Amino acid sequence: MNETSKTKKLWSETEWSYLQGEGIDVGCGPDPITLQAKAFDVADGDANNISAHVNKKYDFVFSSHCLEHMHDPPKALREWYSILKPGGYLFVIIPDEDLYEQGHFPSRFNTDHKWTFTISKRQSWSPKSLNVK
Repeated sequence: MNETSKTKKLWSETEWSYLQGEGIDVGCGPDPITLQAKAFDVADGDANNISAHVNKKYDFVFSSHCLEHMHDPPKALREWYSILKPGGYLFVIIPDEDLYEQGHFPSRFNTDHKWTFTISKRQSWSPKSLNVK
């Protein structure tokens, strides 16, 4: 099963409330967040520079387990934010480095991971870690 489908099973109305209107799902592969969301994946262009490939603004930008594949996650987030309408939502799901990578970088589970992420630590074991706070 794909990451988005697994995540959706855990959601309440609160999570769905952010995904109203016209949206784009960055890095969804065959598993977009909704059937109405525009799917954007490798075949559509480089998500690191999404504004070069998307000339439209969306009510939401959703991405699940894609940011860790970007060369420069802060820049990618700025790019993704640039295609949001005013008041829109950027909804990003990323794996926690301790729960997913479990102390190993490069990843043993996905060799394309370029970054790890934490939310609660002052210092990481990973040489390529970003604290999302």
